[in-house]
Amino acid sequence: MKRFLTYAGISVVLVFIVYVLFVYFFTFSEGYRAGELIKISKRGVVFKTWEGRLSQGVSEEQQFNFSVEKSDKEVLEQLKTLQGERVKVTYIERYGTFAWLGDTKYYVKEVEKLESRKNPE
Repeated sequence: MKRFLTYAGISVVLVFIVYVLFVYFFTFSEGYRAGELIKISKRGVVFKTWEGRLSQGVSEEQQFNFSVEKSDKEVLEQLKTLQGERVKVTYIERYGTFAWLGDTKYYVKEVEKLESRKNPE
C-alpha cells in the first residue's frame, strides 16, 4: 500500500509539472490586432499583473483584453507611453493562464504606433 501511494503521489506531481510546462510554453495561436490603446494597468490582490485593453470599435464586443508579462519591460514601457494612441500589437494566445502571469490567455509581445486616421475633408 505504501508503494502504491508513493507512485500515485509521484504521478500526480509529474502530471502537474507537464500541465504547467504545456500551458506556459506551447501557444494556441499568434497574431496581430490594431486599435486604440485605452488601458494599461497593474492590478491584482496577491499577484500583480499588467493588463490592457485595445478598442477596435464602438461596442464592448470589439475590445481586445490582453496581459503583458513582467519580463517584457520594453513592451510595458511602450504601452505606457502610447496610451490613447492607435497601435498594432503582436500577441500569442496560450492554452490557459496562471494567476501570476495575467488574467487573459492573450500576451502582447510587440507593439508599434500607427498613424492616426485622417478625417476626410
